[in-house]
Amino acid sequence: MSTQTAQSRGMFRRKPIGPDEESDSTGLRRSLGLWQLTAIGLGAIIGAGIFTLAGEVAHDTAGPAVSLSFIIAGIASAAAALSYAEFAGMVPVAGSAYTYGYAVLGEFAGWLIGWDLLLEYTAIIAVVAIGISGYFQFLLNQIGLDLPAWMLGAPGTGHGHKVDVFAALLCLLIAFLLNRGIKASARVETVLVFVKLAIVLAVIVVGVFYIHGANFHPYFPFGFGGALTGAATVFFAVFGYDAMSTAAEESKDARRNLPKAIVLSLAIAMVLYLLACTVLTGMQSYLHINVTSAFSSAFASVGLSGFGTVIAIGAVVGILTVLFSFMLGASRIWYAISRDGLLPGWFAKTHVKNHVPHRPTWIIGVVSALVAGLVPIGTAAELTNIGILLAFVVVCVAIIVMRYRNPEAPRTFRVPGMPVVPALGVVFSIWLITQLHPATWIRFGVWFVLGCVIYALYGYRKSKLATGVG
Repeated sequence: MSTQTAQSRGMFRRKPIGPDEESDSTGLRRSLGLWQLTAIGLGAIIGAGIFTLAGEVAHDTAGPAVSLSFIIAGIASAAAALSYAEFAGMVPVAGSAYTYGYAVLGEFAGWLIGWDLLLEYTAIIAVVAIGISGYFQFLLNQIGLDLPAWMLGAPGTGHGHKVDVFAALLCLLIAFLLNRGIKASARVETVLVFVKLAIVLAVIVVGVFYIHGANFHPYFPFGFGGALTGAATVFFAVFGYDAMSTAAEESKDARRNLPKAIVLSLAIAMVLYLLACTVLTGMQSYLHINVTSAFSSAFASVGLSGFGTVIAIGAVVGILTVLFSFMLGASRIWYAISRDGLLPGWFAKTHVKNHVPHRPTWIIGVVSALVAGLVPIGTAAELTNIGILLAFVVVCVAIIVMRYRNPEAPRTFRVPGMPVVPALGVVFSIWLITQLHPATWIRFGVWFVLGCVIYALYGYRKSKLATGVG
């Protein structure tokens, strides 16, 4: 991309990405290879979607059609994933959709998507932590250990519930691990991803022998609209490649490895999602699925309670990778925004020894802990999806604009079927947004307005493009 100064003025000024921005002088270390990047992507995609949300959506929203919900969400996600892959090969810089929007659509669009993603990623971290807490409680019940009700869930989620202590502590634990350094954290992430994939494969292989066709009828107990609403709800479970792409400046040969990792992680995850959801709703009627520990309870219902315990252990260990990936993503987006001057540069200072943006990481860890401890999982899950869907709209539109504005720019990956594929990503994303609850729009609107105020009072005047610094 051109290294010339921004071509537009005011809030439409565009961030130039050139050799200087892509160098190793950013304070972050390049230490992630293709399979570590793919593991981060799988770590983000496979987790609460299978172990928690699949059961909740099947029970409350879609019934056996939860499999179709994941297919619909996956199609929408795939169109955006291809656009992400092309951008990742062109702009291997931290920030993901924020950076892509800033470089193509201008500063204000980039700011809004970055501000949006900070909220969404933090909410996702909270959702996943709550999901892990549910399986942890299942394990405690299996060994006959009953803990006080006040510490087992957010207010309104059960009798006597005051705070989900386990969920909150998990958020703080992941913040601590991330601050030890990206190389050490990535090693732990890769090992845990393999454990998680082994558990998911075991669920599919063992569970297929306990499928009863009668459990698939009726397939649409909530109507086809239930499957659509389910797709909007589970959507956050199929876009983890976005979190992985935020680590561009910490990856080796990012131009080639990032596009490959994005496509690989989504393809593997969608096959596993489809098979696992089919097994879950085939083993047990959707009416009897336990929404907090779906697979463990399903196997217990067919007399395999021991295997259910193994699944619960695998879920607790494996879903930790989702927390890792999204907290990594949130902290790198915050780092990129601050480095560009749209938020105070104090947040862009990396740790002297570990070379990570430790300040944003700890703040995100604390805020997500508060959300995980005090907000019900359904409320937090819906909040995540509207922002991510809007990010997808921005990325898909931006890749079309970029292809026509700068067709000769070097690309290590090209979206096939241009402009139809990214256009489908826009249509699917907008459609899924319309399926979300109105209350979600209100919460997001409040955050959006706050972001506009911060940009007007600080970012517009202090950004590096405005001041000519950097």
